[in-house]
Amino acid sequence: MAKLRERLATAVEGRYEILDELGRGGMSMVFEARDVKHDRTVAVKVLLPELAASVGAQRFLREIEIAAGLVHPHILPLYDSGDAEGLLYHVTPCVEGETLRDRLKRERYLSIEETVRITVEVADALDFAHARDVIHRDIKPENVMLSRRHALITDFGIARAITLGGGERLTETGMAVGTPAYMSPEQARGEAVLDGRSDIYSLACLTYEMLAGEAPLAGRSPQITMARRQSESPTSLTLLRETVPEPLNAAVLKALARLPADRFPTASQYGEAVQLASGTGSGVYAGVSVPGVTPAAGTSQTTTVGAPAADPTGRLTFWEELKRRKVYNVAVVYLAFIAAAAGLISDTLDNFGLQSLETPLLLAILAGFPVSVVLA
Repeated sequence: MAKLRERLATAVEGRYEILDELGRGGMSMVFEARDVKHDRTVAVKVLLPELAASVGAQRFLREIEIAAGLVHPHILPLYDSGDAEGLLYHVTPCVEGETLRDRLKRERYLSIEETVRITVEVADALDFAHARDVIHRDIKPENVMLSRRHALITDFGIARAITLGGGERLTETGMAVGTPAYMSPEQARGEAVLDGRSDIYSLACLTYEMLAGEAPLAGRSPQITMARRQSESPTSLTLLRETVPEPLNAAVLKALARLPADRFPTASQYGEAVQLASGTGSGVYAGVSVPGVTPAAGTSQTTTVGAPAADPTGRLTFWEELKRRKVYNVAVVYLAFIAAAAGLISDTLDNFGLQSLETPLLLAILAGFPVSVVLA
């Protein structure tokens, strides 16, 4: 990779001064650089040489040009692109912040309010692009920048250029076009013609992960994940996190439908449904259904909006964590025995004149959960 940096520095010398490496992936590397002409800091992303050879300069630059026309508050703008000595690159602002992936690695879960905000902002940007017949094809946490409470989609045009430039050959060499954990079922099947509903599915995967701490239907390998997408439905969010409102759960699961026809027709409709269903607004609506969402059987049509969430910090409670780990029923029985043991220990301590320990602390010690989780 050091050689690639040296090649790039030589190729763009006089136009950009390559500084520090910002990141790398399976298809590209990103460098901080100084725009010599305009004296500003920028980010230069360069495709790996083997990928660039497959995509082709003409196709890459054409797709980047299309993406450059997407001027929207939640799409990272494109400054420049080029083909220099066989290296294909494009230039964007070097924004302060982090990717959604960085955030999830650090915190794993986000609050419902922030999840909804990010979802709505990304949905708005996707709707703008879809109206101009531009499909992203690779919506994932790595391609969503969070800068000053502001979500920005990156890499528009890249996945399409790769697909059009020999996606089948890349797949044969083990380089997947797209990211399995966030691919729609039709994209995982390798369908060449995709529409905006594929991006909506990918965005719903992000919403799900921000709330549950894991992508829906994630398997132990990319192949297992893609196979599960063809035949299984995701676990209900309300089983993984009790504070997720049922209408919000229904909206996300609708966007994750296996068939595109069963999803929201547009990204804006998904964003509106998530915002309305989340309870992050104000007031009460009764008998009003979320657009495009059929409430689950047995649920009430009257929903209070704006009621304070049980976990305003976004953390999962002890019992939600058990449900997320899919050991809730077993844990209840196990903890019942532990509780009985805790009572015996407490009585023994009293007999010796010692102060009894709090039951939650005993449960935490005996069950192996952190005290902070039990007392949360």
